[in-house]
Amino acid sequence: MIDSIQRFMLYLSMDKHILQQEPLWNYFSQTQKDLVLEGQYLTQDIIRDHAFHFKDYSFLIFPFAKTYEGFLKQLFKDVKFISHLDYISDHLRLGKLLSPHLEIRLGERSLYRKVSECGSEALAKRIWQTWKLGRNEIFHYFPHNLKAVSFRAAEQTIEEILETMREAYNELKLMRVKNRLMQYN
Repeated sequence: MIDSIQRFMLYLSMDKHILQQEPLWNYFSQTQKDLVLEGQYLTQDIIRDHAFHFKDYSFLIFPFAKTYEGFLKQLFKDVKFISHLDYISDHLRLGKLLSPHLEIRLGERSLYRKVSECGSEALAKRIWQTWKLGRNEIFHYFPHNLKAVSFRAAEQTIEEILETMREAYNELKLMRVKNRLMQYN
């Protein structure tokens, strides 16, 4: 029987090769590719050695969460949801713009609204849920709620980040192609 750690190692090694054959991989910047490869290496190296069992495996998620943020900014720029100046800004707060709770207040600036209208509400919800799961709940520290991430939760979060990027890329890039075709009609 394959235990959880062996199964995740197999998943990462398979996903590494599958991911590198997908259009999504070619869409990533070199920095994003490096982060994914480093995340996979870190995860496999930590697992392979069995040298130490951690109380909190959230550090395994960091490279993937960082890739997710960069990927979303690039994708939103490419489909014209944000400007180039927003993309390069140190002040763009992606989480705020993605929040469904701020959609009305943000109006036309709401990325949640833009994804819902141009893609689907299901995709907007998934992007937001993955943002919360893979970034907000990992990076923020609350003294009253020290959320340690188990190995299994880390692997599930990494899988969710990768799947959400695939779905967002496929749906929003397809929307962009359709919009270009509509311009010629």
